[in-house]
Formats: sequence, C-alpha cells, structure tokens
Amino acid sequence: MQVAPVEVRFEGFGWRPIGRREPVVRDLDLTIEPGERVLLAGPSGAGKTTLLNALVGALGETFAGDVTGRASADGVLGLVGQNPGDAVVAGRMGRDVAFGPENLGLPREEIWRRVDDSLAAVRLTQGRRHPTDALSGGELQRLALAGALAMRPGLLLLDEPTSMLDAVNAASVRAAVTDVVEATGATLLVVEHRIEPWLEVVDRVVVLGRDGSVRADTDPQAFVREWRDALGDLGVWMPGLPAPAPQVLPDDLVRPAEPAEPIAVRDLAVTLVRRSVQGSVRTTALQGLDADLAPGRLHAVTGPSGAGKSTLVSVLAGLQEPTRGTAGGRHELTSAALARCSAWVPQQPEHGILSRTVAEEVALTATATGRAVDVEAVLDHLGLTALAGSHPYRLSGGEQRRLALASALAHRPGTVLLDEPTVGQDRTTWAAVAGWAVSAAEAGALVATATHDADLVALADDVLPLAPVSREGGP
Repeated sequence: MQVAPVEVRFEGFGWRPIGRREPVVRDLDLTIEPGERVLLAGPSGAGKTTLLNALVGALGETFAGDVTGRASADGVLGLVGQNPGDAVVAGRMGRDVAFGPENLGLPREEIWRRVDDSLAAVRLTQGRRHPTDALSGGELQRLALAGALAMRPGLLLLDEPTSMLDAVNAASVRAAVTDVVEATGATLLVVEHRIEPWLEVVDRVVVLGRDGSVRADTDPQAFVREWRDALGDLGVWMPGLPAPAPQVLPDDLVRPAEPAEPIAVRDLAVTLVRRSVQGSVRTTALQGLDADLAPGRLHAVTGPSGAGKSTLVSVLAGLQEPTRGTAGGRHELTSAALARCSAWVPQQPEHGILSRTVAEEVALTATATGRAVDVEAVLDHLGLTALAGSHPYRLSGGEQRRLALASALAHRPGTVLLDEPTVGQDRTTWAAVAGWAVSAAEAGALVATATHDADLVALADDVLPLAPVSREGGP
C-alpha cells in the first residue's frame, strides 16, 4: 500500500507562545525530503513538540501565540501525540480507528478494510468491537498509531510514542512503525528522549538546542560516534553514557512537615468499572496484593503495561477505593487531611493545573495547607525559573511534568506518590526529578513511584514488581 510521501519544510520558522517573552523556536530552517525517516531529539523545552504542532496547523489555533516564518507539509498527515488516551474518540476500537478515514470521505468498504489492516499492523487482535475503555496504556499507544495509519498518511508524526511503555510494548510499537514506513514509503518524523532504540529505525538524526536551533544534523552512525559527549552535556540521552547522578535537594525543601506513616497493603484487589452508552466495562487491575512500604525509603513499582501500577499508586494516594483489602485507608480522609499528609503526581500533569502562572501553581497546595514554601528554590532546582510568570498550559510536556511535581510536593508531605515522573525529561531535568525522589526518601518521606524507567528503578531501596492479572472486559 504505497502512499505519496510528504516533504517537510521549515523556513525561518519561529514560535512564541502567548505570555512568553522569548520564542521557543526562532529562525529555524530545516527540510526533510519525501520518504526520509528522521529522529528529532534535544533537551526538554527545545521545541520538538512545537515543530509537530506546527506541521498539523495547531499553532495559532489550538495553541495561542505568534508564528514567524513558514512550516509546510502538503499531503495526508498522521499524528500520534504524547498522551494517546487524549486521542480516543469512540467507545469501540473499530469506530475509533475509522474516525480518520471517515473524515476523509472514503467509501464504507474502504474504511473498514483500512481499519482491519491498521489494527493488524499494530498487533491489536481483540476485534473491532472491543471497548477502548478496556485497553491498557500500551494498547492505547498502539490504537492511536492504528488510527494514524488508517488514513494512509504520507507523513507520520510520532511524539514520544513509547515513553510510558514497558520494553516489550515499546519494541512492538517500533516494529509496527518500521513495517508501515517500509511498506508505504511514508516520511517519518519521530520525537523521543530515549533515542537509542530508534537509531535502527531512522536514517537521519536532527538535534535541537535549548533555543530551538539545530545543533546536529547527521546520520545515526556519525551521530553516536561524533556527538556523544557534546550532546550528552546538552542533556540528550546519548547511547553509551551512564545515567547522571541525582541532583540532591536541601533537607529544608523535602523534609516531611509531619512524620510519615508506614503503609501495609493486605490482600488488595481493585476492579475498575467504566460506564458508557455501550454498557459497563469491568477491568480487574489488582488482585490479592500484599506489600509493606516504609518511610525513609524509595519504592519502585514496576511491571508491564496493564499490570496495575498506576492503580496501586492512586490507591496509596487515597484517590481510588479498594474493592477488597486494605492499603493505608487514605481514601477515608477528607480532602484537606489528605492533602496535608500525601501527594500524588499523575501521568497527565495538565489534569492538576489550577493556577494562572507557574509560580502560583507551585505555591498553591502549600498555601492551602498553611505551610511555607521557597518558590524560587523549587523552580531553580527544576529548571523552571525563567518560566515563573508563564501560564502552565504554555509549557512543554516535560516542563509541565516538572511543574506538577513541584506543585504536589512543595508543601513537604510525608507520603510522596509518583506516576511515571521522569517521562519527557532530558538528562539534566531527569537528574532534578530523580534527585527530588531520592532526597525526599532520605529526609524521611515514604516515596513510591510507578515507572518503566530502569535508571530510576536502579535508585530504589525496594522494588515491587507487578504482573498483569486476568481481566474481565466488555459490556
């Protein structure tokens, strides 16, 4: 199924989000030839996602700000964003994948042929009528990719498509992408921080600097051979470099304001029920789990996509009530009492944003709980000082994730619960995020993080591996 590959061209391109003094990208000139496979890398906030948004016409429309120069890509485009759940538009897999082809005005038979072909290409075998609510995070990643492929794009745009996947599901997504671009001849532009696995897929690597300029533009072999140390210093996760040391915080920023309490998890079971017009979907997320979590230790919750890591963290945070068993009883606390003793940082940081500026967001929970916070010191540690007056929705994905960490933890809770906190971080900002988790534990907090990040797991005092349980799905 050959397609017409799309040429990508940036000519003097610049972007300044509304409320920001300086552009994220300025005076960028870059051409990607039809059929090229390009990896776009660079530190957090360098403008990688901005370029993808420019190509799909979102800048100045979905995102307010000033555009200079020109960004063009004439043809059919398929975009897979950082949060694939945001792209779900239907209750059944088949209907969800059909959305793009329907909007192209294709005949019914062609639509469903593309749906079946695309689901097979990404190895989703549950069938057209399988509920989207019953899919794991890894399956949602592949569903989003299937939706893009069904439009037969001449340009496939992928924004950190494997950042929250375990190694097996990440390899599956990369294999599906490779198969499709080889079969169709489409142009590929993929954004990723953990770049090494993608070097076998692409034929060109473009690296942006912190000012949005091109710092390197070469083939994968020369990229590794000639740029490892220089780009590693810039914050790029270069192959062969060890993880950076965590950036330790002063005790005054992380020492629990009140003593942390241990959490005993006993016979924990959680069944999630999601209701829609098609009926109820029941998913068994956790079953018969026992664990002991202690203050003064960093606990890493690991396991493949769909094993229940996020569910466990939300139960420990008091946000999800167990179906059976116990896990600290925080779900019985009032909101005010819960906020004082614990903090939860979700996978989707934008879900918790409540303030108009970054500085106000950092101080929000601390102010509500009557605790002092050194906002300047917190922002400095997380590399957000220059963004103090910016609106949180104008930040990059990695910047928003660090802001969510700051706003949740600045009031120094005794229990710190993190869900994939290092996603979207370069080497420098990873050291800051990992440093907060390590420092909080050393200062006496109980810290638990759900993560696929092997480098973060290596820092843990205890590892709690979860395995998928048998599931119930369907109405």
